[in-house]
Amino acid sequence: MLKELVLKNRTYRRFYQEEKVSKEELLELIDLARISSSAANLQPLKYILSTENAKNEKVFSNIKWAGYLKDWNGPEEGEKPSAYIVMLSDSDISKNIFWDHGIAVQSILLGATEKGYGGCQFGAIDKVGLKRELEIPEKYEIVMVIALGKPKEVVVLEELDKNRGIKYYRDEDGVHHVPKRKLEDLLLDI
Repeated sequence: MLKELVLKNRTYRRFYQEEKVSKEELLELIDLARISSSAANLQPLKYILSTENAKNEKVFSNIKWAGYLKDWNGPEEGEKPSAYIVMLSDSDISKNIFWDHGIAVQSILLGATEKGYGGCQFGAIDKVGLKRELEIPEKYEIVMVIALGKPKEVVVLEELDKNRGIKYYRDEDGVHHVPKRKLEDLLLDI
């Protein structure tokens, strides 16, 4: 059952924008992150939630979409995410978040997948611009942005083709393909 959830938990970049994610559902996802492991139990991560169109636009305008898809600037109107989570680090608690953000985002996205949503995590962010737009106090550092919504695209995993490489791509039908290495290619000793 967990493997099925992990297989469904893909990176989605196009959504049914009119399908809303509620604030209550976002709170449930943040609660999954809250109860997940945290290095030294410091719990330095904080979150800003966005479900309203005006706030969503502020977030959308400060993130960069799909670096490997050079001819695509991101989802069009009607395909944008309907919610965002801005993950922050609280420097008053710790200057080092260790691996907490990875554990937290995985918990959030698995929870979203279980609810029938999909997401995309962003590190390519205009952090200065987003901090200004959302009026984020100085003590918080933006770690990542998570876009959420009802997926409007098909994502297929495929075996890595050494000629094509690791870059994801879309075929002529708009299906998003993600190459993955074979299990045996990850193991140094069996």
